[in-house]
Amino acid sequence: MNTDPPTNLTLQAEPGHLIRRAHQLAVSTFHETHGRQVTPVQYAVLRALKAEPGIDQVTLADRVALDTSTTADIATRLDAKGWIVRELLPRRQRALRLTADGESVLADMLPRVHPMYSRLLEPLEPHERDEFLRLLRKFVHLNEQSGSPSDQG
Repeated sequence: MNTDPPTNLTLQAEPGHLIRRAHQLAVSTFHETHGRQVTPVQYAVLRALKAEPGIDQVTLADRVALDTSTTADIATRLDAKGWIVRELLPRRQRALRLTADGESVLADMLPRVHPMYSRLLEPLEPHERDEFLRLLRKFVHLNEQSGSPSDQG
């Protein structure tokens, strides 16, 4: 197997560039659907806290694939918006929970999530959507296993 990097690869064919463009499309679709009141990362945090109320910030960071300092910054912002509460635990950890306002924000967003992703993936044929998502999951899983850095926000 040839391991030499291709020399004729255009920018538009480079994996990193394509992943960045796909991310831009996903974020743009997210903002078109939900506005700018909530970022995609804040949405992920709200979803994680809905699934596991009271988890600590370190566990939350792991669940949403962020470093702990970024997670702490996001938690501070969500606390300031009144969407979560942070409860001090032993050893300076914090348990995080959604407030009623946070529950309401998330409940308002959830009905639009599936249609948003359907619209994002619409250009692909149904079998291509399934394969695209399968390959994305595999790509992320294999890179996480190899010790690649998690998303930094």
